[in-house]
Amino acid sequence: MAFSRSASAVLVPVFLFGSGAMSVAAWKGGFLASFALALLMAAWLAALMVWRRPPVTGGLVENDAGSEDKAMHVLLRAVLEKMPVALVSIGSDNRVRALNRAARELFAASDLIPEPPPELSAGVPRMTLFGRTYRIDRVEGTKSVSMRTIAAIIDVENEERMAEARATREVLDILSHEVMNAITPISSLAESALLMLDEEPVPAAALRDAIGTLGRRSGGLLQFTAAYRELARLPEPAVGIVSLDQLVVDLSRMFAARWGERVRLSCSIEERVTVAADRDQLEQALWALLQNGAEAAIEHSSEPRIGLTVTGQGPVVIEIADNGGGIDPAVRDRIFRPFVTTKAAGSGIGLSLAQQIVQAHGGRLLLVPRDEAGAVFQIHLSSLATHAA
Repeated sequence: MAFSRSASAVLVPVFLFGSGAMSVAAWKGGFLASFALALLMAAWLAALMVWRRPPVTGGLVENDAGSEDKAMHVLLRAVLEKMPVALVSIGSDNRVRALNRAARELFAASDLIPEPPPELSAGVPRMTLFGRTYRIDRVEGTKSVSMRTIAAIIDVENEERMAEARATREVLDILSHEVMNAITPISSLAESALLMLDEEPVPAAALRDAIGTLGRRSGGLLQFTAAYRELARLPEPAVGIVSLDQLVVDLSRMFAARWGERVRLSCSIEERVTVAADRDQLEQALWALLQNGAEAAIEHSSEPRIGLTVTGQGPVVIEIADNGGGIDPAVRDRIFRPFVTTKAAGSGIGLSLAQQIVQAHGGRLLLVPRDEAGAVFQIHLSSLATHAA
């Protein structure tokens, strides 16, 4: 038991420090609510284990067990208090209690919230409070405990501002890098051209080459600007019912017209799979993935192949696989960022645009790990997809 007490003395501050560090990382990463709910669920389970543990009898042992339980309770309360997300418990009688300081400040209540918003007990995902929009993430309890539900109340506007700030910093970083890469040689060549004009005689051939290079570099900068404008002006999807089997037929015809016999495209799709989507945008996203796959397969394989598979049992999954050289591990984590490309003549727009389109439809675009050569991308349309029986 002495070992248990000493271990607790070490583990409690380590756990508190680790929880604080994880909270900061989660806050910066934009997934604080998920971390808070996971930690709260773990605390809840620990409390249930302590509550259900059979009593220990016998003098010092019983006192030690009680001290450890009290220390655990103090630890859990400290973690909850430091959470910047408001946490509340909703009882089976629909009484709502504040679980931490953020919740008490939000509802101006010490414990029991006298007039809680009806959305908390109604199970809806959002609510408006004091003119602000909040998201409600819930963890459902069991009938054997008085706390039926624990809810995290997240300020959506604050999350959106943080996401916008992160996106702005990332875009500015990309723009400054790309523009500087384009402007630096243009400035150097312009100075060289001016110096050539002062020479006697003027080196016409060298001057012509310099001016031609200036034209090409400035043209590349214009192409970059046009690509960025296309990415920034993606319209809201005009959602309708889209038959994926017909869409695949159209894509295969376009692919054959573009690549002919150079790349073999094989398609596999379940019958009568439909999704709620903007057909033109979804086609654009799939076409970008097919183009990327075809170019990679031609470059790295003697028998270039692309596979397009659609499954619709539950969430709709659209998979595009190629037998090219795969994705360089150095850029895997950045592959969907604008202007990131592994191709010498690539713009770095296709994958980023495809991801934006998929996300605008409530779905996900994933780069799936693969043991064999090539790359596999999957589009998951879980929230809006339906499968016709």
